[in-house]
Amino acid sequence: MNQILVTEKLYVTPELKRKKKIYKVSFFLSIFAMIVLSCAYIYAEYDRYRQESVSQDLLSKLIAETMKKDTTIAPTENALIISMTQEQIVEENVSSNEALQAEEKNTISTGKFSDEHGTEYNAIGYINIPKIECKYPIIDRPSQELMDKLLKVSVCKFWGSDPNEVGNLCIVGHNYKNSKFFSKVPSMVVGDTVEITDLSGKTLKYEAYDIYTVDPSDTRCTSQLTQGRKEITLITCTNDTKQRVIVKCKEVV
Repeated sequence: MNQILVTEKLYVTPELKRKKKIYKVSFFLSIFAMIVLSCAYIYAEYDRYRQESVSQDLLSKLIAETMKKDTTIAPTENALIISMTQEQIVEENVSSNEALQAEEKNTISTGKFSDEHGTEYNAIGYINIPKIECKYPIIDRPSQELMDKLLKVSVCKFWGSDPNEVGNLCIVGHNYKNSKFFSKVPSMVVGDTVEITDLSGKTLKYEAYDIYTVDPSDTRCTSQLTQGRKEITLITCTNDTKQRVIVKCKEVV
């Protein structure tokens, strides 16, 4: 028995001790790495939630602005017109039209809003995709330096015409593989509808007619050759981020 114990003790060599030490260090480093990665993931999700709340706050303000109605100009009474001369009638009509145009201009949202930290955003309208419950303000095309920052807050105009104008409005948004921003756009199918509301409060419906993927360097989808039609193009990443999902939509007339 003593001989067996001595023999077993001889097997604990310096090399074996070194390997055990490396194993322990590797184990603790793995635990530490897992903690760091978990913290990073939790912070990323928190940051996305915070940015989502900023986006929805901007959307609420934008909807409230675009829903303003003109209630300050009263219609001209017929009795008053009867008592006027022809020149007075023309003058009154011109004045009324100017007042109406000025008031209408004042009721159109500027799209400029600030968050609680004073950061300014310039929205040009908002998008609503009922099927995937995607509703966000569209932030005007920023400089390339600001694009990454603003894409964390909402979807952005990437290229093209303004909302509901002739041309191809290209809108880009992140695919976070959850329910936020354009994460569900890859699940859209031909025939799905997209609603675009501009700063005057006018809403137009568009229908998806083509859906495909391209390499990130392929920008042919941003072409403005629409033959006089109003179109929109939705752009986001595939789930593996290697390609871009393109959803082409045209106005429903």
